Amino acid sequence: MPVMAAVTPTHPALAARVRRLPPSCGPVRVVAVDGPSGAGKSTFARRLAAALGAPLVAADDFPVPWDADPLVWLAPLRRAVLDPLAAGRPGALARYDWRAGRRGAPEEVPAGPALVLEGVGAAARGLPVALRIFVDAPRPLRRARVLARDGAAFGSAWDAWSVREARYFADGLGPVDMRVDGASVADDEFRVLD
Repeated sequence: MPVMAAVTPTHPALAARVRRLPPSCGPVRVVAVDGPSGAGKSTFARRLAAALGAPLVAADDFPVPWDADPLVWLAPLRRAVLDPLAAGRPGALARYDWRAGRRGAPEEVPAGPALVLEGVGAAARGLPVALRIFVDAPRPLRRARVLARDGAAFGSAWDAWSVREARYFADGLGPVDMRVDGASVADDEFRVLD
């Protein structure tokens, strides 16, 4: 798929492009928002999902501890969401509640027309994705965002996590269609790097 460098950099314009893509997982156009922790993936993905009127499934919906393989959420994602969607059936997801330390009630993930996946590994090779977006930001900004979100006590855990996710980006990330400046995701407009 060609790089989408000519995209008007707004979420509604990107949503219009997504709607024109062929389905990638049964009847669903899956959009992957990948990138390192603290890059702005969640903010970007929430805005895109809202512009699409589509559900959002994130790595944070699964219990992925700081000391785990960043891709540990992909197998349960396939079983619960992607495999049913590929068969034209709704998926079902019991989102993990990090504050309570348990899963919530099961929710249906509809079979179409779009789904936004967000998290480290969302654009991994082999996933049925119609559009792969990589969000990145400078390491100091990413680290500051994570520590502001999760607390300074997680600094060492984040440092170790960033090494593991960097290995994935070097070896497992498939080709991406768009690279987004994660420092620019505070508004509905964003800056495309490619």
